[in-house]
Amino acid sequence: MKKLGILFFVLTISTSANAQVKKWTLSECVQYALDNNISVKQSELDLAATDIEKMSAAGAFLPSLNFSTNTSENTGLSFNPLTNNAQTTTFLSVNGSVNVGYTLFDGLRNYRRVQRAALSQLSSQYRLSKMKDDISLFVANGYLQVLLNKANVAAVVAQNQVTKQQIDRTKKLIDAGVLPRGDLLDIDATDASEQQRIAVAENAVRISLIGLAQLLLIKDYENFDIVDEDYQVVNNAIALKTVDEIIEGAKQSRSEVKIAEQNVTISEKDLQIAKGARMPTLSAFFGYNSRYTNAGSFTQELDPDNPFITQEIGIVEQTGQSVIGQFPNTISREVQPDAFLDQAYENDGISYGLQLSIPVFNAFSVRANVRRSKISLERSKLQLQQAALDLESNVYQAYVDANGSRKAYQAAQKSVASQELAYQYAKDRYDAGATNAFDFSQSKLRYDNAQVELNRSKYDYIFKIKVLELYFGIPATELKF
Repeated sequence: MKKLGILFFVLTISTSANAQVKKWTLSECVQYALDNNISVKQSELDLAATDIEKMSAAGAFLPSLNFSTNTSENTGLSFNPLTNNAQTTTFLSVNGSVNVGYTLFDGLRNYRRVQRAALSQLSSQYRLSKMKDDISLFVANGYLQVLLNKANVAAVVAQNQVTKQQIDRTKKLIDAGVLPRGDLLDIDATDASEQQRIAVAENAVRISLIGLAQLLLIKDYENFDIVDEDYQVVNNAIALKTVDEIIEGAKQSRSEVKIAEQNVTISEKDLQIAKGARMPTLSAFFGYNSRYTNAGSFTQELDPDNPFITQEIGIVEQTGQSVIGQFPNTISREVQPDAFLDQAYENDGISYGLQLSIPVFNAFSVRANVRRSKISLERSKLQLQQAALDLESNVYQAYVDANGSRKAYQAAQKSVASQELAYQYAKDRYDAGATNAFDFSQSKLRYDNAQVELNRSKYDYIFKIKVLELYFGIPATELKF
């Protein structure tokens, strides 16, 4: 009883663990990849960086506002910042200013930088869209590869079950004297070969699952699995379209050409910005400043006790008589500094005006930038032509591949039908003792290979059709499988 309880506990844990294994659908795999793929995240960061570029370009139209202050303490012989008199003392001084600047005209460079930032943002959006399409297609290809390998395993296992049934039937026929005992050896060899093929096919499933998990950045390889869905070839309108229609749809929707077109427009803006440096720059400014010091000053005042003094100022030459004069009698008195707010009000100043900067000679830097921008523009135009040619070539290749895959799939269907009839005929003859085990095994092997080839051509055709749909403009997240 105790052993039964332990066995039940172990089975319960095993069942619970298996129940927790999540099986992923194709849409879940695609969405997970779009949310977690490193390349997609990098493209999203590139798009976020364009927001900063756009904000910086728009901010150039706003005035600049800056506040500055300076605090210092002087010891020894220094000039009083208020009286500008030299004096030997220790005092604290504070200077503050507020400055406002605004660019009135800069050759339209700021305006074109805003336009360039908007174009750069749109280009980054196209790059992100292309990255998502590529990742979605990679995931779909990996997912279909797992399904193909699983279908191959199912086909080989099913045929091996037939082989095992044939072994039992062969033993009965041998016991009945209908077949020689050597036929059993051939059937056993077929069974061993199929067991080997099952192991290879199961290993292929494991490897393809690991590859798909790595593409999704999932590290739990052991518990990763997908839903066992039998996708069928969907007959849709894309198979009826001509290659010219698909090429035209690709030019209108694919991001490769749009990115190249945006790069041309961005290069044109760069050229306009570089030429704008030849134009004069007009800016306005306004400044307010004030100062404070705790240094005292000295003032001259009349002596209240003796306001005037009498002094000899000369002698009359003819008479020798002294000439005297009366002068104010001043004394020096130290004056304490005013309060901080009083000084800030009394010592303030305002400055404003316009500043015009006209470029005359700058060591050919502007000319070099203009020529460099022209070269970049011509290069981007060539890249646009190349992108259009590459897209047309890729669409043609995808179209030819899809048609070739369709023909291969149709041929594989016919081959399976034919091999199945041949296998059934060989089986009937073998059961009747009219053929040997080797010929029967060869017929069965051809039938098995035809089924494996049918699976391969089927999923290859499905993927090639989806590539064609993607080129035509159907978003990767909306592809029907």
